[in-house]
Amino acid sequence: MIFIFLLLTAVALLYAYLKWNFSFWERKGFPFAAANIPFGALDAVRRNKRSFGMAIYDMYVATREPFVGIYLTLRPALLVRDAQLAHDMLVKDFASFHDRGVYVDEVHDPLSANLFSLEGSRWKTTRMKLTPSFTSGKLKGMFPTAEASADKMLAYLNNKLSNSSSVEIDMKSLTASYAIDIIASTIFGLDVDSFTDPNNEFRQISKEVNQPTAKNILRGTTSFLYPGLEKIFNRLGSSIDGLERMRDLVHRTIALREKNNLIRHDLMQLLLQLRNTGKISNDDGIWSTETTAESLKTMTKDNIAAHLFLFFVAGYETSASTAAFTLYELMQNPDVLAKLREDINQTLEKHNGQLTYDCIQDMKYLELCVMETTRKYPALPLLNRMCTRDYPLPNSKLVVEKGTQIIISLVGMHRDEEYFPQPLSYQPERFTDEHRNYTPAAYMPFGVGPRQCIAARMGKMNVKIAVTKILTNFNIETRLEKREIDFTVNGIPLLPKGGVPVKLTKKAQCGTA
Repeated sequence: MIFIFLLLTAVALLYAYLKWNFSFWERKGFPFAAANIPFGALDAVRRNKRSFGMAIYDMYVATREPFVGIYLTLRPALLVRDAQLAHDMLVKDFASFHDRGVYVDEVHDPLSANLFSLEGSRWKTTRMKLTPSFTSGKLKGMFPTAEASADKMLAYLNNKLSNSSSVEIDMKSLTASYAIDIIASTIFGLDVDSFTDPNNEFRQISKEVNQPTAKNILRGTTSFLYPGLEKIFNRLGSSIDGLERMRDLVHRTIALREKNNLIRHDLMQLLLQLRNTGKISNDDGIWSTETTAESLKTMTKDNIAAHLFLFFVAGYETSASTAAFTLYELMQNPDVLAKLREDINQTLEKHNGQLTYDCIQDMKYLELCVMETTRKYPALPLLNRMCTRDYPLPNSKLVVEKGTQIIISLVGMHRDEEYFPQPLSYQPERFTDEHRNYTPAAYMPFGVGPRQCIAARMGKMNVKIAVTKILTNFNIETRLEKREIDFTVNGIPLLPKGGVPVKLTKKAQCGTA
Protein backbone atom coordinates (compact mmCIF):
# COMPACT_ATOMS: atom_id res chain seq x y z
CA MET A 1 0.00 0.00 0.00
CA ILE A 2 2.81 2.40 0.88
CA PHE A 3 4.59 1.56 -2.40
CA ILE A 4 1.45 2.33 -4.41
CA PHE A 5 1.02 5.61 -2.54
CA LEU A 6 4.64 6.61 -3.23
CA LEU A 7 4.32 5.62 -6.87
CA LEU A 8 1.15 7.68 -7.33
CA THR A 9 2.79 10.62 -5.56
CA ALA A 10 5.83 10.39 -7.84
CA VAL A 11 3.61 10.25 -10.93
CA ALA A 12 1.60 13.24 -9.73
CA LEU A 13 4.76 15.26 -9.04
CA LEU A 14 6.22 14.36 -12.45
CA TYR A 15 2.97 15.37 -14.15
CA ALA A 16 2.92 18.67 -12.26
CA TYR A 17 6.56 19.36 -13.16
CA LEU A 18 6.02 18.62 -16.85
CA LYS A 19 2.91 20.82 -17.00
CA TRP A 20 4.81 23.63 -15.26
CA ASN A 21 7.92 23.24 -17.46
CA PHE A 22 5.93 23.18 -20.69
CA SER A 23 4.05 26.34 -19.73
CA PHE A 24 7.29 28.38 -19.62
CA TRP A 25 6.61 30.50 -22.70
CA GLU A 26 2.94 30.97 -21.85
CA ARG A 27 3.88 32.20 -18.36
CA LYS A 28 6.42 34.64 -19.89
CA GLY A 29 3.83 36.04 -22.32
CA PHE A 30 5.62 34.89 -25.49
CA PRO A 31 3.89 33.44 -28.55
CA PHE A 32 4.52 29.69 -28.40
CA ALA A 33 4.07 26.49 -30.35
CA ALA A 34 1.93 23.74 -28.90
CA ALA A 35 4.25 21.10 -27.43
CA ASN A 36 4.05 17.33 -27.38
CA ILE A 37 5.17 16.41 -23.88
CA PRO A 38 7.94 15.42 -23.18
CA PHE A 39 9.79 15.81 -26.51
CA GLY A 40 8.36 19.14 -27.68
CA ALA A 41 9.56 20.22 -31.13
CA LEU A 42 11.66 17.07 -31.37
CA ASP A 43 8.77 14.62 -31.17
CA ALA A 44 9.09 13.91 -34.92
CA VAL A 45 12.77 13.10 -34.34
CA ARG A 46 11.79 10.67 -31.59
CA ARG A 47 9.33 8.99 -33.99
CA ASN A 48 12.07 8.77 -36.64
CA LYS A 49 10.04 10.96 -39.01
CA ARG A 50 12.32 14.02 -39.30
CA SER A 51 15.92 14.97 -38.71
CA PHE A 52 16.71 17.54 -36.02
CA GLY A 53 17.15 20.32 -38.58
CA MET A 54 13.94 19.53 -40.47
CA ALA A 55 11.96 19.25 -37.22
CA ILE A 56 12.98 22.84 -36.45
CA TYR A 57 12.06 23.75 -40.05
CA ASP A 58 8.56 22.38 -39.41
CA MET A 59 8.28 24.71 -36.41
CA TYR A 60 9.40 27.60 -38.63
CA VAL A 61 6.74 27.07 -41.31
CA ALA A 62 3.97 26.44 -38.78
CA THR A 63 3.76 30.11 -37.75
CA ARG A 64 4.24 33.63 -39.11
CA GLU A 65 5.27 35.17 -35.77
CA PRO A 66 8.68 36.97 -35.75
CA PHE A 67 9.69 34.71 -32.85
CA VAL A 68 8.05 31.78 -31.13
CA GLY A 69 8.74 29.78 -27.98
CA ILE A 70 9.43 26.08 -28.53
CA TYR A 71 10.69 23.19 -26.43
CA LEU A 72 13.70 21.05 -27.28
CA THR A 73 12.57 18.15 -25.10
CA LEU A 74 12.53 19.68 -21.60
CA ARG A 75 14.54 22.75 -22.57
CA PRO A 76 12.73 25.95 -23.62
CA ALA A 77 14.22 27.73 -26.64
CA LEU A 78 13.25 30.79 -28.67
CA LEU A 79 12.94 30.19 -32.42
CA VAL A 80 13.69 33.49 -34.17
CA ARG A 81 11.94 33.77 -37.55
CA ASP A 82 12.44 37.46 -38.31
CA ALA A 83 15.56 37.80 -40.48
CA GLN A 84 16.58 41.25 -39.30
CA LEU A 85 16.14 40.35 -35.63
CA ALA A 86 18.21 37.18 -36.13
CA HIS A 87 20.89 39.15 -37.97
CA ASP A 88 21.00 41.79 -35.22
CA MET A 89 21.39 39.14 -32.52
CA LEU A 90 24.39 37.67 -34.35
CA VAL A 91 26.03 40.98 -35.33
CA LYS A 92 24.88 44.25 -33.75
CA ASP A 93 23.84 42.71 -30.43
CA PHE A 94 26.54 40.03 -30.38
CA ALA A 95 27.53 41.00 -26.82
CA SER A 96 24.23 39.54 -25.63
CA PHE A 97 24.61 36.30 -27.62
CA HIS A 98 28.33 35.55 -27.77
CA ASP A 99 28.20 31.90 -26.66
CA ARG A 100 26.57 28.79 -28.13
CA GLY A 101 25.68 27.19 -24.82
CA VAL A 102 26.92 23.72 -25.82
CA TYR A 103 29.14 21.32 -23.89
CA VAL A 104 32.73 22.36 -23.21
CA ASP A 105 35.05 21.35 -20.35
CA GLU A 106 38.54 22.55 -21.19
CA VAL A 107 40.12 21.45 -17.90
CA HIS A 108 38.87 17.86 -17.68
CA ASP A 109 38.13 17.24 -21.38
CA PRO A 110 40.53 19.31 -23.53
CA LEU A 111 39.25 17.65 -26.72
CA SER A 112 35.94 19.47 -26.19
CA ALA A 113 37.64 22.88 -26.18
CA ASN A 114 37.34 23.72 -29.87
CA LEU A 115 36.50 27.02 -31.52
CA PHE A 116 32.83 26.06 -31.89
CA SER A 117 32.30 25.31 -28.19
CA LEU A 118 34.59 27.74 -26.38
CA GLU A 119 32.97 30.65 -24.56
CA GLY A 120 33.65 34.27 -23.67
CA SER A 121 37.19 35.63 -23.61
CA ARG A 122 38.66 32.15 -24.16
CA TRP A 123 36.81 31.90 -27.47
CA LYS A 124 37.78 35.46 -28.45
CA THR A 125 41.50 34.88 -27.83
CA THR A 126 41.49 31.56 -29.70
CA ARG A 127 39.58 32.99 -32.64
CA MET A 128 42.05 35.86 -32.94
CA LYS A 129 45.00 33.45 -32.93
CA LEU A 130 43.48 31.11 -35.55
CA THR A 131 42.24 33.78 -37.99
CA PRO A 132 45.59 34.13 -39.86
CA SER A 133 45.28 30.45 -40.86
CA PHE A 134 42.63 31.26 -43.45
CA THR A 135 43.96 34.29 -45.31
CA SER A 136 43.99 34.29 -49.11
CA GLY A 137 47.73 33.74 -49.04
CA LYS A 138 47.45 30.69 -46.77
CA LEU A 139 44.68 29.20 -48.92
CA LYS A 140 46.77 29.83 -52.01
CA GLY A 141 49.57 27.86 -50.38
CA MET A 142 47.19 24.94 -49.69
CA PHE A 143 45.68 24.99 -53.20
CA PRO A 144 48.08 22.49 -54.86
CA THR A 145 47.45 20.00 -52.05
CA ALA A 146 43.69 20.40 -52.48
CA GLU A 147 43.93 20.06 -56.26
CA ALA A 148 45.86 16.81 -55.87
CA SER A 149 42.87 15.34 -54.00
CA ALA A 150 40.57 16.40 -56.85
CA ASP A 151 42.87 14.68 -59.35
CA LYS A 152 42.44 11.42 -57.41
CA MET A 153 38.68 11.85 -57.86
CA LEU A 154 39.16 12.36 -61.61
CA ALA A 155 41.29 9.21 -61.85
CA TYR A 156 38.50 7.24 -60.16
CA LEU A 157 35.86 8.63 -62.54
CA ASN A 158 38.00 7.96 -65.61
CA ASN A 159 38.34 4.33 -64.58
CA LYS A 160 34.60 4.02 -63.94
CA LEU A 161 33.41 5.62 -67.18
CA SER A 162 33.88 4.16 -70.64
CA ASN A 163 34.61 6.41 -73.61
CA SER A 164 31.06 6.41 -74.98
CA SER A 165 28.21 5.53 -72.61
CA SER A 166 26.93 7.62 -69.71
CA VAL A 167 27.13 6.35 -66.15
CA GLU A 168 25.00 7.39 -63.21
CA ILE A 169 27.19 8.48 -60.33
CA ASP A 170 26.08 9.04 -56.74
CA MET A 171 27.61 12.47 -56.35
CA LYS A 172 27.22 12.45 -52.58
CA SER A 173 29.26 9.26 -52.28
CA LEU A 174 31.85 10.61 -54.74
CA THR A 175 32.25 14.00 -53.09
CA ALA A 176 32.29 12.38 -49.63
CA SER A 177 35.44 10.47 -50.62
CA TYR A 178 36.86 13.66 -52.10
CA ALA A 179 36.04 15.60 -48.93
CA ILE A 180 37.69 12.97 -46.74
CA ASP A 181 40.87 13.12 -48.83
CA ILE A 182 41.00 16.89 -49.03
CA ILE A 183 40.47 17.31 -45.27
CA ALA A 184 43.05 14.62 -44.53
CA SER A 185 45.58 16.43 -46.72
CA THR A 186 44.92 20.15 -46.18
CA ILE A 187 43.99 19.96 -42.48
CA PHE A 188 45.72 16.90 -41.03
CA GLY A 189 48.60 16.69 -43.50
CA LEU A 190 47.93 13.03 -44.36
CA ASP A 191 48.30 11.55 -47.83
CA VAL A 192 45.28 9.25 -48.25
CA ASP A 193 43.32 8.04 -51.27
CA SER A 194 39.79 6.97 -50.33
CA PHE A 195 39.03 6.04 -53.94
CA THR A 196 41.64 3.25 -54.12
CA ASP A 197 41.74 2.51 -50.38
CA PRO A 198 38.24 3.10 -48.95
CA ASN A 199 39.22 1.43 -45.68
CA ASN A 200 42.11 3.75 -44.81
CA GLU A 201 42.48 4.79 -41.18
CA PHE A 202 41.08 8.28 -41.68
CA ARG A 203 37.99 6.92 -43.46
CA GLN A 204 37.42 4.40 -40.67
CA ILE A 205 37.55 7.15 -38.05
CA SER A 206 35.11 9.20 -40.13
CA LYS A 207 32.63 6.31 -40.21
CA GLU A 208 32.86 5.87 -36.45
CA VAL A 209 32.19 9.55 -35.84
CA ASN A 210 29.30 9.88 -38.31
CA GLN A 211 27.46 6.58 -37.80
CA PRO A 212 23.91 7.16 -36.45
CA THR A 213 24.37 4.75 -33.56
CA ALA A 214 22.31 5.05 -30.38
CA LYS A 215 25.42 6.17 -28.50
CA ASN A 216 26.34 8.87 -31.05
CA ILE A 217 22.76 10.17 -31.10
CA LEU A 218 22.62 10.28 -27.30
CA ARG A 219 25.97 12.02 -26.94
CA GLY A 220 25.16 14.49 -29.70
CA THR A 221 21.89 15.33 -27.95
CA THR A 222 23.46 15.80 -24.52
CA SER A 223 26.31 17.91 -25.94
CA PHE A 224 23.80 20.25 -27.59
CA LEU A 225 20.88 20.28 -25.15
CA TYR A 226 22.21 19.10 -21.78
CA PRO A 227 25.88 20.09 -21.38
CA GLY A 228 25.80 19.24 -17.67
CA LEU A 229 24.79 15.65 -18.41
CA GLU A 230 27.48 15.38 -21.09
CA LYS A 231 30.02 16.55 -18.49
CA ILE A 232 28.95 13.67 -16.24
CA PHE A 233 29.35 11.17 -19.08
CA ASN A 234 32.90 12.36 -19.68
CA ARG A 235 33.81 12.35 -15.99
CA LEU A 236 32.67 8.71 -15.91
CA GLY A 237 35.14 7.94 -18.71
CA SER A 238 32.66 7.48 -21.56
CA SER A 239 34.29 8.76 -24.75
CA ILE A 240 32.73 9.63 -28.11
CA ASP A 241 33.25 7.03 -30.84
CA GLY A 242 36.24 7.81 -33.02
CA LEU A 243 37.47 10.75 -30.96
CA GLU A 244 40.24 8.86 -29.16
CA ARG A 245 41.46 7.39 -32.45
CA MET A 246 41.51 10.89 -33.94
CA ARG A 247 43.47 12.11 -30.91
CA ASP A 248 46.02 9.32 -31.32
CA LEU A 249 46.37 10.10 -35.02
CA VAL A 250 47.05 13.78 -34.30
CA HIS A 251 49.57 12.98 -31.57
CA ARG A 252 51.48 10.63 -33.90
CA THR A 253 51.53 13.19 -36.71
CA ILE A 254 52.76 15.99 -34.43
CA ALA A 255 55.50 13.79 -33.00
CA LEU A 256 56.66 12.81 -36.49
CA ARG A 257 56.79 16.40 -37.72
CA GLU A 258 58.53 17.84 -34.68
CA LYS A 259 61.09 15.02 -34.56
CA ASN A 260 61.99 15.29 -38.26
CA ASN A 261 61.30 19.03 -38.72
CA LEU A 262 58.86 18.27 -41.57
CA ILE A 263 57.10 21.18 -43.25
CA ARG A 264 53.84 20.94 -45.21
CA HIS A 265 51.45 23.60 -46.45
CA ASP A 266 48.42 22.62 -44.37
CA LEU A 267 46.48 23.64 -41.28
CA MET A 268 48.37 21.21 -39.06
CA GLN A 269 51.58 23.09 -39.89
CA LEU A 270 50.02 26.42 -38.95
CA LEU A 271 48.78 25.08 -35.61
CA LEU A 272 52.26 23.72 -34.91
CA GLN A 273 53.56 27.20 -35.66
CA LEU A 274 51.09 28.56 -33.11
CA ARG A 275 52.08 25.85 -30.61
CA ASN A 276 55.80 26.60 -30.85
CA THR A 277 55.88 30.37 -31.36
CA GLY A 278 52.65 31.61 -29.79
CA LYS A 279 51.26 32.94 -33.07
CA ILE A 280 50.58 32.13 -36.71
CA SER A 281 52.77 34.22 -38.98
CA ASN A 282 51.04 37.00 -40.91
CA ASP A 283 53.60 36.43 -43.66
CA ASP A 284 51.83 34.02 -46.02
CA GLY A 285 55.18 32.75 -47.27
CA ILE A 286 56.32 31.48 -43.87
CA TRP A 287 55.21 27.94 -43.00
CA SER A 288 58.19 26.78 -40.95
CA THR A 289 58.11 26.56 -37.17
CA GLU A 290 60.67 26.61 -34.43
CA THR A 291 60.89 23.66 -32.07
CA THR A 292 60.77 24.75 -28.44
CA ALA A 293 60.88 22.96 -25.10
CA GLU A 294 57.57 21.34 -24.11
CA SER A 295 57.20 23.68 -21.12
CA LEU A 296 57.34 26.72 -23.41
CA LYS A 297 54.74 25.56 -25.96
CA THR A 298 51.54 27.59 -26.00
CA MET A 299 49.25 24.74 -27.12
CA THR A 300 49.11 21.12 -26.06
CA LYS A 301 48.72 18.30 -28.56
CA ASP A 302 45.17 17.84 -27.28
CA ASN A 303 44.42 21.51 -28.00
CA ILE A 304 45.51 20.97 -31.59
CA ALA A 305 43.52 17.72 -31.81
CA ALA A 306 40.38 19.51 -30.57
CA HIS A 307 40.55 22.16 -33.29
CA LEU A 308 41.45 19.72 -36.05
CA PHE A 309 38.58 17.44 -35.04
CA LEU A 310 36.18 20.38 -35.29
CA PHE A 311 37.44 21.34 -38.76
CA PHE A 312 37.04 17.72 -39.81
CA VAL A 313 33.47 17.40 -38.52
CA ALA A 314 32.41 20.82 -39.83
CA GLY A 315 34.24 20.62 -43.16
CA TYR A 316 33.58 17.04 -44.25
CA GLU A 317 29.81 17.08 -44.59
CA THR A 318 29.54 20.72 -45.72
CA SER A 319 32.05 20.38 -48.57
CA ALA A 320 30.69 17.02 -49.76
CA SER A 321 27.03 18.06 -49.70
CA THR A 322 27.55 21.50 -51.27
CA ALA A 323 29.54 20.06 -54.19
CA ALA A 324 27.03 17.24 -54.74
CA PHE A 325 23.96 19.50 -54.52
CA THR A 326 25.55 22.01 -56.92
CA LEU A 327 26.14 19.32 -59.56
CA TYR A 328 22.60 18.01 -59.06
CA GLU A 329 21.09 21.45 -59.63
CA LEU A 330 23.27 21.96 -62.72
CA MET A 331 21.84 18.73 -64.12
CA GLN A 332 18.30 20.07 -63.63
CA ASN A 333 19.02 23.59 -64.92
CA PRO A 334 20.67 23.42 -68.37
CA ASP A 335 20.65 27.21 -68.72
CA VAL A 336 22.63 27.60 -65.50
CA LEU A 337 25.01 24.84 -66.56
CA ALA A 338 25.65 26.58 -69.91
CA LYS A 339 26.42 29.90 -68.18
CA LEU A 340 28.75 28.21 -65.73
CA ARG A 341 30.62 26.37 -68.48
CA GLU A 342 31.13 29.68 -70.29
CA ASP A 343 32.36 31.32 -67.07
CA ILE A 344 34.85 28.50 -66.44
CA ASN A 345 36.14 28.44 -70.03
CA GLN A 346 36.60 32.21 -70.23
CA THR A 347 38.36 32.33 -66.87
CA LEU A 348 40.67 29.43 -67.70
CA GLU A 349 41.58 31.11 -71.00
CA LYS A 350 42.35 34.32 -69.10
CA HIS A 351 44.73 32.31 -66.84
CA ASN A 352 46.44 30.45 -69.71
CA GLY A 353 44.53 27.25 -69.05
CA GLN A 354 45.99 26.87 -65.53
CA LEU A 355 43.62 26.16 -62.67
CA THR A 356 45.03 28.13 -59.75
CA TYR A 357 43.67 29.78 -56.62
CA ASP A 358 43.44 33.13 -58.43
CA CYS A 359 41.71 31.45 -61.37
CA ILE A 360 39.07 29.88 -59.13
CA GLN A 361 38.50 33.23 -57.42
CA ASP A 362 37.91 34.89 -60.80
CA MET A 363 35.04 32.52 -61.67
CA LYS A 364 32.25 34.91 -60.71
CA TYR A 365 29.32 32.82 -61.91
CA LEU A 366 30.71 29.80 -60.06
CA GLU A 367 30.66 31.91 -56.90
CA LEU A 368 26.98 32.73 -57.56
CA CYS A 369 26.20 29.03 -58.00
CA VAL A 370 27.86 28.11 -54.71
CA MET A 371 25.97 30.94 -53.00
CA GLU A 372 22.67 29.65 -54.39
CA THR A 373 23.46 26.08 -53.38
CA THR A 374 24.28 27.09 -49.81
CA ARG A 375 21.10 29.16 -49.81
CA LYS A 376 18.83 26.29 -50.87
CA TYR A 377 20.81 23.61 -49.02
CA PRO A 378 22.52 25.20 -45.98
CA ALA A 379 24.95 22.53 -44.81
CA LEU A 380 24.05 23.23 -41.20
CA PRO A 381 20.28 23.84 -41.27
CA LEU A 382 20.19 25.84 -38.05
CA LEU A 383 22.21 28.22 -35.89
CA ASN A 384 22.15 28.32 -32.11
CA ARG A 385 23.19 30.89 -29.54
CA MET A 386 22.86 31.34 -25.80
CA CYS A 387 21.51 34.60 -24.43
CA THR A 388 24.34 35.79 -22.16
CA ARG A 389 22.50 38.76 -20.62
CA ASP A 390 18.86 39.87 -20.52
CA TYR A 391 17.83 41.13 -23.95
CA PRO A 392 14.78 43.39 -24.49
CA LEU A 393 13.20 42.44 -27.82
CA PRO A 394 12.86 45.44 -30.20
CA ASN A 395 9.38 46.94 -30.51
CA SER A 396 8.14 44.72 -27.69
CA LYS A 397 7.79 44.66 -23.91
CA LEU A 398 9.14 41.12 -23.83
CA VAL A 399 12.63 40.31 -22.54
CA VAL A 400 14.73 37.26 -23.46
CA GLU A 401 16.23 36.14 -20.18
CA LYS A 402 19.88 35.27 -19.68
CA GLY A 403 20.46 31.55 -20.27
CA THR A 404 17.76 31.20 -22.94
CA GLN A 405 18.67 29.11 -25.98
CA ILE A 406 18.19 30.91 -29.33
CA ILE A 407 17.50 28.88 -32.48
CA ILE A 408 17.57 30.19 -36.07
CA SER A 409 16.28 27.85 -38.79
CA LEU A 410 18.51 28.53 -41.81
CA VAL A 411 16.68 26.10 -44.06
CA GLY A 412 13.43 27.76 -43.00
CA MET A 413 14.68 31.29 -43.61
CA HIS A 414 16.49 30.39 -46.85
CA ARG A 415 13.34 28.74 -48.24
CA ASP A 416 10.96 31.46 -47.10
CA GLU A 417 9.38 33.19 -50.11
CA GLU A 418 9.16 36.40 -48.09
CA TYR A 419 12.96 36.57 -48.16
CA PHE A 420 13.75 34.58 -51.31
CA PRO A 421 11.04 34.66 -54.02
CA GLN A 422 10.51 31.24 -55.64
CA PRO A 423 12.69 29.61 -52.98
CA LEU A 424 12.79 26.15 -54.56
CA SER A 425 13.90 27.56 -57.93
CA TYR A 426 17.68 27.47 -58.46
CA GLN A 427 18.53 31.06 -59.43
CA PRO A 428 22.20 32.08 -59.01
CA GLU A 429 21.35 35.45 -60.59
CA ARG A 430 19.30 36.40 -57.53
CA PHE A 431 22.63 37.42 -55.91
CA THR A 432 23.72 39.80 -58.69
CA ASP A 433 23.29 43.56 -58.30
CA GLU A 434 21.13 43.87 -61.41
CA HIS A 435 18.73 41.00 -60.48
CA ARG A 436 18.83 41.17 -56.71
CA ASN A 437 15.54 39.88 -55.32
CA TYR A 438 16.33 38.64 -51.84
CA THR A 439 16.67 39.98 -48.31
CA PRO A 440 20.43 40.17 -47.50
CA ALA A 441 19.85 39.84 -43.74
CA ALA A 442 18.22 36.44 -44.31
CA TYR A 443 21.24 34.92 -46.10
CA MET A 444 23.66 33.41 -43.60
CA PRO A 445 24.75 29.89 -44.69
CA PHE A 446 27.99 30.16 -42.70
CA GLY A 447 26.57 32.32 -39.94
CA VAL A 448 27.28 36.04 -39.65
CA GLY A 449 29.02 38.25 -37.15
CA PRO A 450 32.09 37.52 -35.02
CA ARG A 451 31.24 33.79 -34.72
CA GLN A 452 30.64 33.12 -38.40
CA CYS A 453 32.46 30.08 -39.81
CA ILE A 454 36.19 30.84 -39.76
CA ALA A 455 36.92 28.33 -42.56
CA ALA A 456 34.10 29.29 -44.93
CA ARG A 457 36.46 30.44 -47.69
CA MET A 458 38.44 27.22 -47.45
CA GLY A 459 35.27 25.15 -47.75
CA LYS A 460 34.07 27.13 -50.76
CA MET A 461 37.48 26.74 -52.42
CA ASN A 462 37.28 22.97 -52.05
CA VAL A 463 33.77 22.89 -53.52
CA LYS A 464 34.79 25.06 -56.47
CA ILE A 465 37.79 22.85 -57.25
CA ALA A 466 35.58 19.75 -57.34
CA VAL A 467 32.89 21.33 -59.56
CA THR A 468 35.44 22.84 -61.95
CA LYS A 469 37.42 19.60 -62.29
CA ILE A 470 34.30 17.59 -63.08
CA LEU A 471 32.91 20.09 -65.61
CA THR A 472 36.25 20.39 -67.46
CA ASN A 473 36.60 16.61 -67.78
CA PHE A 474 33.05 15.30 -68.09
CA ASN A 475 29.66 16.18 -69.54
CA ILE A 476 26.59 16.23 -67.32
CA GLU A 477 23.52 14.62 -68.86
CA THR A 478 20.81 17.21 -68.18
CA ARG A 479 17.10 16.66 -67.65
CA LEU A 480 14.14 19.03 -67.78
CA GLU A 481 12.04 17.27 -65.18
CA LYS A 482 12.94 18.74 -61.82
CA ARG A 483 12.82 16.67 -58.65
CA GLU A 484 13.44 17.93 -55.15
CA ILE A 485 15.85 15.96 -52.98
CA ASP A 486 14.41 14.16 -49.97
CA PHE A 487 16.41 14.21 -46.76
CA THR A 488 17.11 11.42 -44.31
CA VAL A 489 15.99 11.47 -40.69
CA ASN A 490 19.54 11.11 -39.36
CA GLY A 491 21.73 13.78 -37.81
CA ILE A 492 21.48 17.55 -37.93
CA PRO A 493 22.82 18.29 -41.48
CA LEU A 494 20.70 17.94 -44.62
CA LEU A 495 21.63 14.42 -45.72
CA PRO A 496 20.13 13.22 -49.04
CA LYS A 497 17.97 10.11 -48.93
CA GLY A 498 19.11 7.65 -51.58
CA GLY A 499 22.14 9.67 -52.66
CA VAL A 500 22.49 12.39 -55.33
CA PRO A 501 22.32 10.67 -58.76
CA VAL A 502 23.90 12.50 -61.73
CA LYS A 503 24.78 10.98 -65.11
CA LEU A 504 28.24 11.73 -66.56
CA THR A 505 29.97 11.04 -69.87
CA LYS A 506 33.61 11.56 -70.76
CA LYS A 507 34.44 14.69 -72.73
CA ALA A 508 36.08 14.22 -76.11
CA GLN A 509 38.57 16.91 -75.16
CA CYS A 510 39.38 17.68 -71.54
CA GLY A 511 40.53 20.99 -70.15
CA THR A 512 37.48 23.09 -71.04
CA ALA A 513 33.99 23.03 -69.63
